[in-house]
Amino acid sequence: MDFGLSEEQKMIVGTVRRFVTTELRPLEDEIATSGHLDPDKAKEIFKKSKELGLYAMNMPEELGGGGLCAVDTMLVEEQFGHTSDILIRRAFGNVYEVMLKCNEEQRKTWLLPSIQGERTGSIAITEAGAGSDAAGISTRAVKDGDGWKLSGQKCFVSDGLYSDYFIVSAVTDPDSKPKGISLFLVDKNMPGVTVGRDQLMMGLVGSSHIELFFDDVKLGREHLLGQEGMGLRHALETLGRVRLAQVGARAIGKSTHILELMTDYARDRRQFNKAIGEFQLVQQMLADSVIELNAARLMVLNAAWEIDQGRDGRDQIAMVKVHAAETLGRIADRGVQVFGGMGFCRELPIERLYRDARVYRIFDGTSEIHRTVIARSLLKRGKVLFDVPA
Repeated sequence: MDFGLSEEQKMIVGTVRRFVTTELRPLEDEIATSGHLDPDKAKEIFKKSKELGLYAMNMPEELGGGGLCAVDTMLVEEQFGHTSDILIRRAFGNVYEVMLKCNEEQRKTWLLPSIQGERTGSIAITEAGAGSDAAGISTRAVKDGDGWKLSGQKCFVSDGLYSDYFIVSAVTDPDSKPKGISLFLVDKNMPGVTVGRDQLMMGLVGSSHIELFFDDVKLGREHLLGQEGMGLRHALETLGRVRLAQVGARAIGKSTHILELMTDYARDRRQFNKAIGEFQLVQQMLADSVIELNAARLMVLNAAWEIDQGRDGRDQIAMVKVHAAETLGRIADRGVQVFGGMGFCRELPIERLYRDARVYRIFDGTSEIHRTVIARSLLKRGKVLFDVPA
């Protein structure tokens, strides 16, 4: 495998890096203080992102997206990780690849406007009684003539306050084995849809994680995304790459940002008449961090390369999710330790980054769930996943 970047890849990464550094990072303190992004500034960064061709870069070129392959997407997402999630969504979009299951009419109504930034959507799968167990949902869509009536509730709907529609999972055939679950496109302003509280989080200041309630929401055939009863399969087929990008690659970016802050501080901060970076125990924290970070980066790129070869990368994605998320957690913890008392103060960004890092081991499947997936795959295959053929 060639680990060098092509000139085109260097250009894309450089463009995104400059945009993140010059346009987004200066807004972080304002969000941390006020708890939200000024709407006028949100419009401005969206406009600049569109002008640079950065919006919806993961979508196919023929649909108006950037047409990036998986490896290129990871390189870009790593740069996204250098800033806050709310700024990423406002500037680069959040068009989920499951939307490629849209039929021709749905493309006109939901997908194409989303790629153009005219509409925004969120995934609504998690429930109070069904987090890691996505098949354990209780939301129901009951047949009603040629359509359905949707009832139930969802929680932790990321970016929900800013979304125009939701991709909602619901049980459509409770008696089948396994039970049939379908995905529906539900507009926020449809009768029967109620937005509940925006749940406050330990980190991710400025982001939104709302509750949704559905009270006999009438849905037609045009609201069914993909095939009836195949919702979980559709999600598994498409959300893996999202998990690889928004958890794996962004965790690499956040880890890199924290390590850069640690290194600068260790070089400049003096105790006992010398820089703390000269103390061996501080050096160990820096060394361990860069070792783990580079291992995680190679795992992300390898999994993306497997996807680009047309292979099923679910096992690799599960491993990336665990390793990248836990690497970020360890590096963030070391970052606070290197900064000492100042690392515990909100005056510096390291405290915020530490809080933001904690959720990476929880969302998009907990580390424990992914370890179960990895172990079951290993037991089923009866061999190490990456052994060399005889």
